[in-house]
Amino acid sequence: MFNLSKKKLLRGLGTVFIPTLIFIIMRLLWFSYRKKYHFIDNPIKEQCIAVAWHGELLISPQVYRKLRKTQPTSAIISRHFNGELIARVLRYLHISSLRGSSNRGARGALINSIKAINKKQTILISPDGPKGPRYSMSDGAVALALKAKLPIMIVNYQPSSYWQLKSWDRFLIPKPFSKLDIYHQVITLNGMSKDKAKEYLQKVMRKYSI
Repeated sequence: MFNLSKKKLLRGLGTVFIPTLIFIIMRLLWFSYRKKYHFIDNPIKEQCIAVAWHGELLISPQVYRKLRKTQPTSAIISRHFNGELIARVLRYLHISSLRGSSNRGARGALINSIKAINKKQTILISPDGPKGPRYSMSDGAVALALKAKLPIMIVNYQPSSYWQLKSWDRFLIPKPFSKLDIYHQVITLNGMSKDKAKEYLQKVMRKYSI
C-alpha cells in the first residue's frame, strides 16, 4: 500500500513539474535554431486537420503555433501517463487535449473531435501515435478529414544536426543552434476511399521526413 501511495505521489508531482521543465527546454532550443520555412503549398488560414509524426513532436507543435497563432486547436492525446505529460506541455501552446487514441478511448476521442470541429477548431493528430509502428497510418486523421471535408496541414522538419532516441518513434531532438528546414504542405482527400486516403497521406508525410 505504501509503495502504491508513493508511486501515485511521485506521478502526481511529475505531472506538475515535468511538463513545465519540458516546455522550458523546448522553447530554449526553439529560439536557438536557425529556421528556414519551405511552403510547398500556401500557408493555410482556415480550419483543418493538422498532422505530424510522433517522433517530430518536439518541434511540430511549435511550428504549428508559430504559423497559426490564434486558431482554436485541440490535439488527440492518449490516456496513459506520457499522454498526460504531452497534454500539459501543449497547454502552454494554448492547444487543448482530447483524450483517447487508436488503442484506448478511440470512440470517445472521435466523438469529441467531431464536436470540436463543429465549434470551428482545428484538430492536431500524430497518425503513428501513441505506440507506432513508426510512420504507420491510423484511421483518425483521414476519417475526420473525410467526414468534415477539411484540408490536411502537414508539418515536417529536417535538422542539420540532431540526436535520435532509440524509442519506437526514433524521437528527434535537433541539437542547439542547428539549422531547421521546416516543410509545410496542404492536401485534400475529398472523394478518396479511406484506404486510398491513408496511403496518399502517408506518402506525402514521408516525403520530408528523416
